[in-house]
Amino acid sequence: MDDRDDDVPEILAFGEAMVEFNQTGQEGGRLYLQGFGGDTSNFAIAAARQGARVGYLSALGDDPYGRLLRALWQAEGVEQAGVRTDPAAFTAIYFVTHDEGGHHFHFFRAGSAASRYAPADLPRERIARAKLLHLSGISLAISHSACDAGYAAIEAARAAGVAVSFDTNLRLKLWSLDRARAVMSDVMRRVDLCLPSLDDISAITGLTDPDALVDHCLALGARVVALKLGAQGALVASASERHRIAPFPCTPVDATGAGDTFGGAFAARWIAGDSLRDAGRYAAAAAALSTQGYGAVAPIPRADEVRAAMQAHA
Repeated sequence: MDDRDDDVPEILAFGEAMVEFNQTGQEGGRLYLQGFGGDTSNFAIAAARQGARVGYLSALGDDPYGRLLRALWQAEGVEQAGVRTDPAAFTAIYFVTHDEGGHHFHFFRAGSAASRYAPADLPRERIARAKLLHLSGISLAISHSACDAGYAAIEAARAAGVAVSFDTNLRLKLWSLDRARAVMSDVMRRVDLCLPSLDDISAITGLTDPDALVDHCLALGARVVALKLGAQGALVASASERHRIAPFPCTPVDATGAGDTFGGAFAARWIAGDSLRDAGRYAAAAAALSTQGYGAVAPIPRADEVRAAMQAHA
């Protein structure tokens, strides 16, 4: 990766951040713990905690939830000059409830500020000065205008020689499988780093073998594929090399956001110059550590924690 300006983010993530309310077991389930979510925001925080300079591209409402997210990014060192305030819309929120069937997500995001984001809102000059632009399937699924903005951001990055990373993050409550398949396959032809999860990419392609899935993504045009295999680790590859990454030892209690942590950690190490194998091993360790606490953001480890854990298990 070439050197870029030190006063702008190396990584820019585009998408929708949300405020979370997670049901606790107190007061008969009537008490909720406030947290944060949104896949690309989780990715951005994970990359920042590994030492990368990171910024976010999105929109928030002029409301308490938007201010909570701005305070979060300020505390995490995620630059937010590319996050606009839309006074005519709201910041998305979601609730997590729990019962004998597991945990359930309830989203309130239709018509949110981020879903109203359009190509004209993009800070193209900031994208052109980054090293990596990141977006996800959710970034493209929340609305047609957000999808158009995602495409415009990709083209702005490619025109400036900025690498593009993409996480599938398939959410069929947001769009149909046919539309998801068409859009994601088209986007994967335009990216440098593809970060699919096994279930997502299997649903899109009909393939189940990890090597076949990696071959599919490479054939579409991705330079690097880091396929997340959950408890089975990961498979990272380019046209010239391929490495199976063993799962890192951990005691998981909540896997929420683990894939986002993997992506953010991998991207941070990849743009820092690590080999694919080393970036994959680091990302697998970071993702495993993130499952040992509750919530999407709080358990994301910092670089010193990841290094210490890797050394302890060497």
